Amino acid sequence: MDNIVLTARQVQELLHVDRTTIYRMLKDGRLTGVKVGQQWRFYAREVNDLLSGAASAADKGAAVSTAILPLHCMQPMQDVFAEIAEVGAVTTDAHGQPLTHMSNSCDFCKLVLGSAEGRRACIQSWHELARQDDPSSKFSSCHAGLQYASARIEVQGELVALLVSGQFYTQSPSSQEEAERVHSLAETLHIDESLLSRAAAKIPVLDSRKGSQIREWLKKVAHTFEQISSERANLMHRLKQIAMMSDFES
Repeated sequence: MDNIVLTARQVQELLHVDRTTIYRMLKDGRLTGVKVGQQWRFYAREVNDLLSGAASAADKGAAVSTAILPLHCMQPMQDVFAEIAEVGAVTTDAHGQPLTHMSNSCDFCKLVLGSAEGRRACIQSWHELARQDDPSSKFSSCHAGLQYASARIEVQGELVALLVSGQFYTQSPSSQEEAERVHSLAETLHIDESLLSRAAAKIPVLDSRKGSQIREWLKKVAHTFEQISSERANLMHRLKQIAMMSDFES
């Protein structure tokens, strides 16, 4: 029964409504249809859901895609934030895959990200951040030992992306600790150890005040991304409705 398609007339008879109501239901998302030639067709399962009082297609909703994010606007905003905060920043999807270019990356992370193994490890670290309930409330250590914070970007109540800020220490490591870590990373990621060591010496150390500021700024920037993404999602939905109305009337 799920794959059966119905004509507009059959839907009218089943729901006991007129053609205008069918049009209205298409417009507000309570019903979806497929146009075959000049005729609309509707899946019987959706009509049955309406008859049984189940949630409509619009109420169920599909997972929000990262395509809704206006990355062309987000990238320059991310760049400005990273430069002002003097940290690295990137926006990833919910699985840690980068959606934007890294902003204001330090030399150490450039070397790590330049390695295929290092990039995979960074993505895994970002993925783990996305799995936290409130990643902006604290700093976390990445696979390379640096500190990161992040803020969720949600659209229509769903996690779509993560704004990640990091590439710093919150406490200076001991010389021996850093030397051992650099040696291990250089071997694992196949990076020149002398280059990595020199780059590690330039990793900034944040005091508690700067750390608190970055967490707050991060939330504000992520909230801005949420707002412009939500507005874009609403606009795209309205355009889709207009297109649907035009098809229905033709």
